[in-house]
Amino acid sequence: MMTAEMGATQPPVWDDPLIELYRERYGPMVRLAYLLTSDRAVAEELVQDAFVNLHRNWKRTTNPAAYLRTSVVNATRSWGRRRTLEIHRRPTPPDPTLMVADEMWDTLQVLPMRQRAAIVLRFYEDLPDARIAEMLGCREATVRTAIHRGLARLRKEIEQ
Repeated sequence: MMTAEMGATQPPVWDDPLIELYRERYGPMVRLAYLLTSDRAVAEELVQDAFVNLHRNWKRTTNPAAYLRTSVVNATRSWGRRRTLEIHRRPTPPDPTLMVADEMWDTLQVLPMRQRAAIVLRFYEDLPDARIAEMLGCREATVRTAIHRGLARLRKEIEQ
């Protein structure tokens, strides 16, 4: 057991009025933040941050409930601005390939059986090299070589 003399840090002391305000206003503030963000986890985080800010400024605050509400609303507005920027600045995903299943099947058929099996087991079944080697009865290095050569041949076929 550590005591204060042994160097343990004491948790911050919260004033009783702040604890009472937390008990009274936490739920309504989370509801307010949720209505503004439509995300419960974000709402809870923003309200918790607002309470921490209120604690930091407790001695200078004349109306803690109003300060808290304003902090929550301002935090949700900041969150919304950041989210909007993230959405607008998100890179556009590449266009999906137009190759249909039959074309992919035809392309895979040009590969030798071991290369085709290694590629399908790796990329379709998401198996590790060791498991593929066990299934194909070969070494892991052979699996890696088969995948490398098979992909190179598929690229050439697709480019044609």
